[in-house]
Amino acid sequence: MNLLRDTGPSGPELVSGFVERLRAYRGPSVAIMEVCGTHTVAAARMGLRGLLPEGVRLLSGPGCPVCVTPVDLFDQALHLVREAGVILATYGDAVRVPGTRGSLDRARSQGADVRVVYSALDALALAERNPDREVVLLGLGFETTAPTVAAALLRARQEGVRNFSVLSAHKAILPAMEALLQDPEVRIGAFLCPGHASMVLGAKAYEPLAERYGVPCCVAGFEPEDVLAGVLCLLGQVQRGEARVENAYPRAVSAEGNRAAQEALERVFQRAPARWRGLGEIDGSGYDLRPAFAPWDARRRFLQGVRFEGREPAGCRCAEVLRGRIEPAECPLFARACTPQQPVGACMVSSEGACGAHYRYRGRADG
Repeated sequence: MNLLRDTGPSGPELVSGFVERLRAYRGPSVAIMEVCGTHTVAAARMGLRGLLPEGVRLLSGPGCPVCVTPVDLFDQALHLVREAGVILATYGDAVRVPGTRGSLDRARSQGADVRVVYSALDALALAERNPDREVVLLGLGFETTAPTVAAALLRARQEGVRNFSVLSAHKAILPAMEALLQDPEVRIGAFLCPGHASMVLGAKAYEPLAERYGVPCCVAGFEPEDVLAGVLCLLGQVQRGEARVENAYPRAVSAEGNRAAQEALERVFQRAPARWRGLGEIDGSGYDLRPAFAPWDARRRFLQGVRFEGREPAGCRCAEVLRGRIEPAECPLFARACTPQQPVGACMVSSEGACGAHYRYRGRADG
């Protein structure tokens, strides 16, 4: 079933129709986890939680790249700019995330060379413009961003750019979703699957989760009608007692995904154990550079033998928010000691973080 294709009206009329159908749901209670930071923001902005029928809950999951990155990775980045003297290129959200001893933003104010870039190719171009400096890209994100980093590394190798390297903290989303299903403290009844990562992975990638764990999955886009269509698909499955994969975002996501992006990932990265904030170490959930790319691997070049504290901020409960165990407002620091202006934890820093989204839109019907 494709609700967006099969429904006649469009725009506000379409959304109103979806909301009416949502409120008419009389099926079993269920907790739906949205595994995408952009879904988190979209749901908060539209006040989706306030529209849900009784017994249906929406949980924020580990879909924010900056949020799931453990503190010691930011400690490594700080070491690179403070001790190794590199130019650190990073996406904007990472600049304000606290490490054990400050943030990249603070380091920059103290003279460290931290540059905000919008793509991996921007970072490579930065290296080409500064041949006498080492440029390290802080590589964060899921299958959405990792292929672009792979493309930049393939180009760096082809063109012989040796003053460019990547500190990879890229993660695979599927092992994290499976780890949550195996966690006895987390009860997830359905997954609203990430639209961005699914463009690369393809909708079929979620079939093993649906089959093995009996959990309904639906890929959804990010407009209000996309999110509502995804939730309605999931509630339809729950009501019928089904557990399969549906794609409510077919205009962007195919069954097989983006083969070129998948091949780039395979050529440059190898899967390895990785640690996640809140979820601990998960086998096969990290994208490490293959040995052939060792000359562009910042961890191997600059950080071997160096130990990092990785100390979480006192009182911060981001880890529990990321597992769907508590709502952001249940953290005692939320909107008191921790705000977007003075964030304590990563979930309040990032534009895709659950705490930041709940804070910005807390006056809406989702409270």
